[in-house]
Amino acid sequence: MFPPGLVDEVIAQAGRTEQRHRSLPARVMAYFSIGMALYSEGSYEDVLAQLTDGLSWASGWQEEYRPPSKSAIFQARARLGSEPLAALFARVATPLGTDAMPGVWLAGRRLVAVDGCCLDVADTSVNAEFFGRPGVNKGERAAFPQARVVALAECGTHAIFAAAVEGLASGESTMIEELLPRLEPGMLLLADRGIFSYALWRKAIATGADLLWRIRTDRAGPQPEYLEDLPDGSWLGQLRRSTGATERALSPMPVRVIDYVINDGRDHPGSYRLFTTILDPAEAPATELAAAYHQRWEIELAFDELKTHQRGPRMVLRSKSPDLALQEIWGHLCCHYAIRSLMADAAIHTGHDPDRASFVTALRITRTTIAHAGDFPP
Repeated sequence: MFPPGLVDEVIAQAGRTEQRHRSLPARVMAYFSIGMALYSEGSYEDVLAQLTDGLSWASGWQEEYRPPSKSAIFQARARLGSEPLAALFARVATPLGTDAMPGVWLAGRRLVAVDGCCLDVADTSVNAEFFGRPGVNKGERAAFPQARVVALAECGTHAIFAAAVEGLASGESTMIEELLPRLEPGMLLLADRGIFSYALWRKAIATGADLLWRIRTDRAGPQPEYLEDLPDGSWLGQLRRSTGATERALSPMPVRVIDYVINDGRDHPGSYRLFTTILDPAEAPATELAAAYHQRWEIELAFDELKTHQRGPRMVLRSKSPDLALQEIWGHLCCHYAIRSLMADAAIHTGHDPDRASFVTALRITRTTIAHAGDFPP
């Protein structure tokens, strides 16, 4: 998953290769950053011990590996920084679903979703200044600063394959724009209401991917110009912002509109509206697209896997400086992707839907396997 040659390459490209021999070289610290995510409740010494027990085993127990002090580990983390981990994730993470894998495709398009979440980081003045604190009631501030993570995930496998990590001052829409280059033709991007803007929709279309976004239905929502009804109950329209000379000069964007209500015996106030770039109902009927939109929740489940099970419920990231907090977050993203990759491989071999596999079980098995005598980092 993270071969040593690739790790060394991204470290060199970031200019973080050590200039002299050290007991904790940069490659070891890259694996350590991922190990911190895997053993999120362990101390520095505990995490390093889990990753290096194999050294004593390899010598036939004739040599004992003595891990460095906590201070030495901290200094080695600081020398590495966050850039190599971000680059490692970008180089490795790709969608995992195969052609025959259930839940991955709709109308020949790979289902992917975009959304964001926030992670509590250590309460230090530098973290608060860099990341910011969310507001709470009556003008008070939250107990911990928070980092904002916006990501693209494959719905069928929960594999997060692109991410941006910034402070709260960065808006989700701006961060989504940073991820658009990871979209490509043959994908269908799902997004929740509140993300839509005319500019973002136009930029997302330019990637060649298809879009299926939920849209606000109040007066503040976009109002496409009606063109014609379609036989499946959806209708064709065109989108163009009516304000701003630059926007009015652009060509209108064709859009298919799907309005529906959910009647399953539970309370669902109001109706739902979806915009899509799949204009032909013969390719994807409205009922299929409405059902597919709710696969967007798979990215919420992926965030839950990372935040609740891998990191631990209500856990605060340990790093006390912004760069090390970023390193820690990228380590979590690398770790989650590695586990999801193993789960996808298992699903391929067994012919099962990846959604049927338990992330908690896979996490436990991974922790046990890495800690087993004789095993080394990937």
